Amino acid sequence: MTGIPIKRRERDAVLQSLQAGLVPRQGLHLIQVGRKAEVSALLNDLDRICDQGAAFRIVVGRFGSGKTFFLNLVRNLAFQKRLVVLQADFSMARRLYASGGEARALYSALMHSMATKTQPDGGALPTVLSSWISEIQHAVATAGGSTDELEKKLTDDLRDLQNYVGGFDFSEVIRAYYGGYTEKNDALQAAAIKWLRGEYTAKTDARSELGVRRIIDDASVYDSLKLVAAFVRKAGFSGLLVNLDEMVVLSHRLPNSRARQANYEALLTLLNDCLQGNCCSLGFVFAGTDECLEDKRRGLFSYEALRSRLAENTIARQQGLIDLSGPVIRLQPLTPEDLFVLLKNVAVVHANGDPEKVRVPDEGIKATLQLANRTLGSDYFRTPRDVVRSFVGLLNVLEQNPGKTWQDVLGANVFEKPNGSLCRRGSCKKRNSGSR
Repeated sequence: MTGIPIKRRERDAVLQSLQAGLVPRQGLHLIQVGRKAEVSALLNDLDRICDQGAAFRIVVGRFGSGKTFFLNLVRNLAFQKRLVVLQADFSMARRLYASGGEARALYSALMHSMATKTQPDGGALPTVLSSWISEIQHAVATAGGSTDELEKKLTDDLRDLQNYVGGFDFSEVIRAYYGGYTEKNDALQAAAIKWLRGEYTAKTDARSELGVRRIIDDASVYDSLKLVAAFVRKAGFSGLLVNLDEMVVLSHRLPNSRARQANYEALLTLLNDCLQGNCCSLGFVFAGTDECLEDKRRGLFSYEALRSRLAENTIARQQGLIDLSGPVIRLQPLTPEDLFVLLKNVAVVHANGDPEKVRVPDEGIKATLQLANRTLGSDYFRTPRDVVRSFVGLLNVLEQNPGKTWQDVLGANVFEKPNGSLCRRGSCKKRNSGSR
């Protein structure tokens, strides 16, 4: 029996990403396995956002355990619920709190990444704005309203945004975009987009081009995200999800403790607001390592207020049980059975969706996992990235060398150990790094 054909674009995106050790942005449903409890918990969060609530999660796991994969999976689930998604990585130039433009740079990166179900690759801000205009025009036209009534409807629809911090200028910029839209003034629309993306660095420029006195700066990033969440609902969407990866930057790469504590205070504000219901239709999902969370000298637990709010359920921990009701989700390791299914899914994707044309059968997958176990030890299923990369490499070699069988190639296959040594057929030797 043949399977469902896979689009060439999806197939290549999945395989090329996996071989490079990256998470594919497309086709995640083709290879997803396990994580049932974690996915269920996040689905509940997404439902809460759709019901005008808020959500806050920190996804924790080892390097290579699938945190970024999980973030992208949640992103795709959010699209199915008509949420708008913003996604970015922390870096030294992009963080929650700063005074030199780094927080504004993070906001700008998030807004550039704005994605929807129909525009999943980012850059969806103009689409969201156009959707809002279409919603207003349709409502007025259905009621048989005039141009004056359309203007009044626009004003009324934006009025409640003025209850937010910075809402007056935000509303004026939206109106400016509408003016550019109706007058076919591309320059005015571009200026509005530039402001909404946090790209103005001087208030005088924003005032001369848009007539507003305020710009989005380091101090107003969170307030601006709340405004965006409120606006996307007016545009017909269910809410806003913000995904942020690489939290290790905040915990272990900031140059001094003062900068680290300031970012933790900003994180605490987000956490408190989401848990107390002080924000609407907005959710945050962060991803970081165990050390990023638990290090009592530099990690989140070094900040007492965060430690107390992020601490696990003591009863569940003592009895070895799982409780996903708290803010922290610890990604449980994939079982060997999960990893077998994952490799099988990858083999089917490589065969363009036809299970009968897979180049490595079940016994070959078992042999691959046995070799990985001998080479990498028990950690091979805790951090599956290296195993998946090697398996995609095996499939590619078989595709390009038709005369070889999986037994031939796997017998000489190389798995890289975490310490940099190379193993062939059970024997290991150090990688030649060019130094003696």
